[in-house]
Amino acid sequence: MKVVLQNLTKIFPSRNKKSNEEVVAVNDFTFEIPDGKLIGLLGPSGCGKSTTLYMICGLQKPTSGRIFFGDDDVTDLAPENRGVGLVFQNYALYPHMTVKQNILFPLQNLRGADKPTKEEMLERAYSAAQLVQIDELMDRKPSELSGGQQQRVAIARALVKMPRVLLLDEPLSNLDARLRLQTREEIRRIQRETQITTVFVTHDQEEAMSISDMIVVMKSGVVQQIGAPQEVYDDPKNLFVAKFLGTPPINVFEGRVFEGILYIGEERILSVPGADDGEVYVGIRPEGFILDDGGPLHCKLSSVEVMGRDVSVVSTNPFAVSPVIRSIINADNKVNTESETVSYSLKRHKVFIFDRETEERVYFEV
Repeated sequence: MKVVLQNLTKIFPSRNKKSNEEVVAVNDFTFEIPDGKLIGLLGPSGCGKSTTLYMICGLQKPTSGRIFFGDDDVTDLAPENRGVGLVFQNYALYPHMTVKQNILFPLQNLRGADKPTKEEMLERAYSAAQLVQIDELMDRKPSELSGGQQQRVAIARALVKMPRVLLLDEPLSNLDARLRLQTREEIRRIQRETQITTVFVTHDQEEAMSISDMIVVMKSGVVQQIGAPQEVYDDPKNLFVAKFLGTPPINVFEGRVFEGILYIGEERILSVPGADDGEVYVGIRPEGFILDDGGPLHCKLSSVEVMGRDVSVVSTNPFAVSPVIRSIINADNKVNTESETVSYSLKRHKVFIFDRETEERVYFEV
């Protein structure tokens, strides 16, 4: 099911009686979610991603704009009539019911011709349970399950209705690191098997990038960039997107462009033909550093962390915006830990420059 968001805006009234300033949670969001794809809504807390999700499912009514499922305008349709499955962050399971009863509950509340027979309900409940691999736990109560198992029950309960659209609101944030990894792989497997159009809300960029067909990066209710995860990582449109994506995060320096040359301090770092002269921020991905004794960028060496196949070199530079610079190099390269400084040359396609005022990307010939 294709989902189209057309100029979607949500404004909440001010809680401050003195200022009476409204809060714009989502601002003019336009996007077409392709049929059968998994889309990650990504951004920091308060960016409007959950509000967008709640407008899609009908729990929040947009201030303006329209929502379409296929060719159907569902903007004013009640949540129960939209054909969506919603999985909350806190699972929201009924503690007094068994797993089977929790999964059956949405079907038992259907009315009229849509309500299946008891046999059909049981068949669909067990099919959903098998899909998320909890069919052996049907007689247990939620308190007898692990966090990952409870999350699977919540997903099965959303799937049993055979929704047109599946909506996941930070479904992994209550799980430990290992369970998060396992459960996100399960979500991707389930989505591929069912081919249900899915919207996945998270503030964890690693989660979004690992399972999404496309990601939507948001900030303060405004869409910053939309694209395939790797494309957005390799070609960020502004400094916010560049800093938000990537582990370890991008290293940011204060620099300037003069006559086609990029400077950090007085060091000539790179030729950047096509870039206008001016004060800039320089973003360098951790994997963009090449250990080079004759390299143009010099940093003060702090420590070297061996991580198996890679080595993480921690250093400082007076023009760096962040306290430390973290560069990832191949373990075959030996860092002289006795030296006070470390020198680098740079991979051009891993260096981005941004206007100091607007923080928008400044493009140059790579």
